[in-house]
Amino acid sequence: MQYPQVPVVARRLATALVAGVVTCAALTATTGTASAATARQVERLDRGVVSVHTGTGNLVSWRWLGTDPDSVAFNVYRAGSKVNAAPVTASTNYFHAGAPSQADYTVRAVVGGVEQADSVHAVQLRTGYKDVPITPPAGGTTPDGVAYTYEANDASVGDLDGDGDLDFVLKWQPTNAKDNSQSGYTGNTVVDGVTLDGTRLWRIDLGRNIRSGAHYTQFQVYDYDGDGRAEVAMKTADGTVDGRGTVIGSASADHRNSSGYVLTGAEYLTMFDGLTGAAMGTTAYVPARGTVSSWGDGYGNRVDRFLAATAYLDGARPSLIMARGYYTRSVIAAWDWRNGAFTRRWTFDSSSSTNTGKGYDGQGSHSLSVGDVDADGKDEIVYGAMAVDDNGNGLWTTRTGHGDAQHLGDLDPGTAGLEYFKVSESSSQPAQLYIDPANGSVRWQLAACCDNGRGVAGDIWAGNDGAEVWSSSDTSVRDEAGAAKGREPSSANFLNWWDGDTTRELLDGTRIDKYGTAGETRLLTGGSVASNNTTKATPALSGDILGDWREEVVWRTSDNTALRIYSTPYETGTRITTLLHDTMYRTGLAWQNTAYNQPPHPSFHIGNGMRTPPRPLVTTP
Repeated sequence: MQYPQVPVVARRLATALVAGVVTCAALTATTGTASAATARQVERLDRGVVSVHTGTGNLVSWRWLGTDPDSVAFNVYRAGSKVNAAPVTASTNYFHAGAPSQADYTVRAVVGGVEQADSVHAVQLRTGYKDVPITPPAGGTTPDGVAYTYEANDASVGDLDGDGDLDFVLKWQPTNAKDNSQSGYTGNTVVDGVTLDGTRLWRIDLGRNIRSGAHYTQFQVYDYDGDGRAEVAMKTADGTVDGRGTVIGSASADHRNSSGYVLTGAEYLTMFDGLTGAAMGTTAYVPARGTVSSWGDGYGNRVDRFLAATAYLDGARPSLIMARGYYTRSVIAAWDWRNGAFTRRWTFDSSSSTNTGKGYDGQGSHSLSVGDVDADGKDEIVYGAMAVDDNGNGLWTTRTGHGDAQHLGDLDPGTAGLEYFKVSESSSQPAQLYIDPANGSVRWQLAACCDNGRGVAGDIWAGNDGAEVWSSSDTSVRDEAGAAKGREPSSANFLNWWDGDTTRELLDGTRIDKYGTAGETRLLTGGSVASNNTTKATPALSGDILGDWREEVVWRTSDNTALRIYSTPYETGTRITTLLHDTMYRTGLAWQNTAYNQPPHPSFHIGNGMRTPPRPLVTTP
């Protein structure tokens, strides 16, 4: 059932005010009074029911939607027969003991004592995982005689066909993909749209004029125009072939030089239809490469460092963020996709006369973050050691330079708003910094030491309030004040909410571990799967894509014939609205594939001793 949106928004605000969970970001100031914030557009999702077989029964879990009433309860049905004695109110999961792996489940919401219609049928993880079949593109040979095949790489999700469940967008990378610093030809980058049952909706071939590697193709999957179906945006070039076989630009152009770099020729930004893969609109990519050396070198390394994201710059509807450069010059362009056309909202250029001398050059990281850092109801772009306001103006810079990892979230629940943790690549800059992202002030930092290549922030330990932070150059896990709190975790990579409590787990390579002061406890080892991006050892995707608020992890199978989805088998007594309807988390899931992948963080704190989680103010198409 779809509930009317205006009453939902009003009820959300009233409930939140009574509970004391509305922050300044959720209010619009009007001459000393407060009025309801504009509801943010989110996906119209189905119940997302999933059944995970454990050997002793099935864990059934489902979504508490942002459009559900606060007091909604749920009944669980197996093949039309109710299996729970009383409506489920304290969580959104139910363990059905003794049931076989093939048991079929639906869930019915109970609103005001009245049971609603059946949900979709559960996605069954009969062996603890579900395989989504995928088919690699045909390999080939580069002009210098190097043969290559394909591996499944980064994935994202969006409702491509408008049916209420999430589909995959998968990037295929050739085995000769290159870092920008490495010369040589590469195979083409290929992108597929795939439903949860493995139906391939389309295939886009970016062509020979888009080089393959972690920094070249950052794709975004989101419903930008509010029509109920996700679009797919990415940088294209002459010879890109869309999902219907239509060529963008010149089909015969070959802009590669003898070193395999593409330093001339047209560059485009294209919005593709999520259902068909058709190119719906193409415009010139902003910023253009211009003079190659203006980005930091003359051979093609730094000119082609791209980042991408999605942000609610007006506080209500999503905009597309496309960026270029971070070692020297950094340019960020914000686009709206409305009524079948691109409109550029603003462009931030670190080298413009407006920003000259302010220290914005050279401050970007290998990823970026999006969130409302200044509590004005609109999103900002945190771009390494700097931030850009929702209107495209520079907000702050710490002048501490480039880094490989960054984390923006409610890391310290004892203070209002968001916090920001990053590490530094330069041996002359602080190894790690804990920053107030509202104004860029540094709360604490560790002395310079080295190229600090990894850093993580998350509440992984119940012995400390708030998130712990750690990095590859440190020997301790630290609290929000920078104090050493004990043993550093064995990995500094990814995070995942997996078991039944609210502390987050360590995700590294093909395993999930529980942090402990004496050592980690293994919770999951993926079977016959592989991680991506060499030493980064990241999954294809990790996030809340099915079931309750815990996070699934998606790896490619070792033979590249499936995306293997794992979902938690652990019961939880905690009830949280699906994180897909927290727009900071949802946009984090969208930019997860960008360059050096990082885990998404919600706009509120999830962890040991957490407050009652807020309900989102959202609207759906």
